[in-house]
Amino acid sequence: MMPMKEILRLLNIGICASVLLAANIAAADEDRGEHERDYRDSRFEFALWGDLPYAKNGDDPKLPALIHSMNSAHLAFTVFDGDTKDGSSVCTDELIGAQAIERFNRVKAPTVYVPGDNERTDCHRLNNGGYNALERLDFIRRTLFSKEESFGQRKMMLEHQGSVTTPYSENTRWFHKGVVFVGLNIPGSNNNKVNGGACLSAKSVRTQADCDADNAEYADRNAHNIAWLQASFQIAKQRHAAGVMVVMQADPGFDLPETETVNERTLPDYNGYTAFLNALAAETQAFDGQVVLVHGDTHFFKIDKPLFSQADMLKNFTRVETFGSPNVHWVKVTVDPSSKNVFHFEPVIVPGN
Repeated sequence: MMPMKEILRLLNIGICASVLLAANIAAADEDRGEHERDYRDSRFEFALWGDLPYAKNGDDPKLPALIHSMNSAHLAFTVFDGDTKDGSSVCTDELIGAQAIERFNRVKAPTVYVPGDNERTDCHRLNNGGYNALERLDFIRRTLFSKEESFGQRKMMLEHQGSVTTPYSENTRWFHKGVVFVGLNIPGSNNNKVNGGACLSAKSVRTQADCDADNAEYADRNAHNIAWLQASFQIAKQRHAAGVMVVMQADPGFDLPETETVNERTLPDYNGYTAFLNALAAETQAFDGQVVLVHGDTHFFKIDKPLFSQADMLKNFTRVETFGSPNVHWVKVTVDPSSKNVFHFEPVIVPGN
């Protein structure tokens, strides 16, 4: 007959194993439940805005009404897709730093900032103050991406590529109710890629050495952007996300139906976006959910299914271009992860603007 001490020891082992197994099952159920709850949750809304204020267009008086309009809505967050000033004003610390932060913090909802070209890429122009573009980028990283949280009166935590204040900290990611959101530093002016004779100009202080440095910066950042994009889609698949939204500033020049005789993708001024768009197309094709690319830059509000080529359309891919100066309005996005298209877009025209 087995001694009582041995019986108790085996019982204790069995109890511990059962508790551990139950805990593992509960953890797995909780993890699955998190994803299921994301799909069961009620819809949520957020705002897209950018390319403002432009001093040359007299936008400042329009800002209070714009911010009031967003603050009057029940928004989970807002995303600003670049250009906190116009392309003719001086790139001072105050203008691209403190003033931008103050403006974002007037918004009640958490507000995510994605850098544009007017804040740094184009600052080499004499009418912008003749700055070094890479120095301005470093300033933006140190000033506007020094914390692991958004702007706004309410904050939300953001995941950064690398630690804050380091290169590529401006690339962000967050997950909200079944959707992965990605912010990428992809600015206008050909993604800061300088083509041949476009380097030197009487309107710029750039030297050939500056252009060579810009191209090196472009190549390294482009590789990091693509890696961050690919990692974000991998996370979306692991979480069974209903959708992915990628936000950047630049209009990458899709081949549009209304320009059948011109394929913008073949023009030199757009070749800084080709590698990224190819990666985005590949990730979209391999993803079961909906994918949205949001950008500003050319200030023409549109929602479409842009063509990478006339012969090919990605059925689960949508492009949204936000309003921009002098049209100081915003786009309301309603997300329903249980719906087929996931994202619904509505232009919000601000009264008086």
